[in-house]
Amino acid sequence: MKIGELTVNRVGYGTMKLTGWPMGSPRPDRDTALAILRRAVELGVNHLDTCHYYSRDGVAANELIRAALYPYPKDLVLVTKVGALIEGDDIAKPASEHRGLTPDGLRRGVEANLSGLGVDRMDVVNLRMGDRGHDGTGFEPALETLAGLRDEGLIRHLGISNVTREQFDRAREITEIVCVQNKYNIADRADDALVDACAEAGIAYVPFFPVGGGFQPLDNALSREGASAQQVALAWLLARSPAIAIIPGTGSLAHLEENIAAGQLSLT
Repeated sequence: MKIGELTVNRVGYGTMKLTGWPMGSPRPDRDTALAILRRAVELGVNHLDTCHYYSRDGVAANELIRAALYPYPKDLVLVTKVGALIEGDDIAKPASEHRGLTPDGLRRGVEANLSGLGVDRMDVVNLRMGDRGHDGTGFEPALETLAGLRDEGLIRHLGISNVTREQFDRAREITEIVCVQNKYNIADRADDALVDACAEAGIAYVPFFPVGGGFQPLDNALSREGASAQQVALAWLLARSPAIAIIPGTGSLAHLEENIAAGQLSLT
């Protein structure tokens, strides 16, 4: 499938679980993390989701990607996000006042990703909004700022994340958008209409928490002979719409292989 003019396999990999960010969740040791990234690429993954914020106790996703895979395969697509993410005392402020949404914060975010990954241009940068788009404050100026950074050559394509349908429509009026990254899975289908809108517009839809993220445990009844409930949930996303590309994360080599195998699972 396509993200802009970039061709990606529909099963990608999200790197957050390699770092323990944001709340100190379990993470693999460094050797395992590097092995996971290399094995993902060996198995055909060419779409990595990352962020400069995925960093805890000196373990950073971008550094791991660079250590494992640089120089990067020519077809590898690196996707990051900047915007309304918590930075320092931002945690006590309204979402619209987070420094990540300011022109300086957005530029610093993009430059931090470029530096960490060792590249001159990001393939895709998603504008990440706060709690489901919060009140929309800052959305348009932030998107315009990122469009300016794209014009400078620091970004190839723009996407949007954690947004409402209204913000999706407005974003397309402002500039070209190649992907949407929102919460969506078999247990939370609030974005059904937006998934369909993306398919109609030829825009990729990349769900985060594709198997619930621990917030909505999967019903074991989803499992079938030879496939776990998690695999069925991933296969369901791929069957749901041709616009969907998935980026399940894991800190386990075994789970990585199971997640990628889900891409070959056929559902009735």
